[in-house]
Amino acid sequence: MDIIIAYVDGQDPVWQKDYEKYTNVPVMTKRFRDWGTLKYLLRGIQYRMPFVRNVYLVVSHESQVPSWVDRENLKVVLHSDFIPAEHLPTFNSTTISLFLHKIKGLDEQFLYFNDDIFPVGDCRPEDYFRDGKVVIGISRHLFVSGMYKHHVKRSNQLARKALGKCASPFFIRPQHSCIPMLRSECERVFAEQEQEIMNSLSRVRSNDNLNMSLYMSYMYYQGKVVSKRIPCRHVSLAAATPSGVSASITDPSKSFVCINDVSLSEEKYNAFRKAMHDAFDTVFPEKSRFEI
Repeated sequence: MDIIIAYVDGQDPVWQKDYEKYTNVPVMTKRFRDWGTLKYLLRGIQYRMPFVRNVYLVVSHESQVPSWVDRENLKVVLHSDFIPAEHLPTFNSTTISLFLHKIKGLDEQFLYFNDDIFPVGDCRPEDYFRDGKVVIGISRHLFVSGMYKHHVKRSNQLARKALGKCASPFFIRPQHSCIPMLRSECERVFAEQEQEIMNSLSRVRSNDNLNMSLYMSYMYYQGKVVSKRIPCRHVSLAAATPSGVSASITDPSKSFVCINDVSLSEEKYNAFRKAMHDAFDTVFPEKSRFEI
């Protein structure tokens, strides 16, 4: 299997110039802030997920690629390599995720990572794929709160429509973790629903967007999803302490830890950042093959 990591360095002046030119939306610091932890994500993949074949780093510009990256081992993919030019530049993760299956050379089985999810415990291939199916926790919902759930519900509705199923007030949502996907299933849904997908795209997030859960819903209703949660601990910096974040890395209770950024004072940001770096350096002191 392969891994795709979507990465943004919000401090990159080239990226900032594009953002200012093409949007009228203030930069969300917590969404685009770089914690300097990408190298630890890559170390986690090497030492906790040795069965992974290729790792793809998806970025908007060459200027986004950290100077320490070993380009022989980490496959850098630009948005322009797989997203149609008329939809670029984009600052919308939902747009990016809908085209990931078009990355050249991507394996049939792949995992999609955001850069806030870290492998910290032992992982097994069967945690994500079994007998030609994907493995992930699935929950059922009726009410929508927030833009993300709105995207999930719209995506679920389109999947049901594509499969000829009747409309339902309920919708399914995959757990927030790394997302296992089958490339051939994504290709099938995209080909069947291309016009609907293209009509949903926008440079920044809007309520009308679809997202990657379109593909997950389509697979689920065809019996190609094993509903079993991927072991992942979620830590919100809104309620955490630096020592607590450190413990979630050095003494993990799950295979993954997801550290959710929030609005923080500069003092708290620096304290959390130091705690995370110190903890990761303790657990993964050696460079990965992805680092020079």
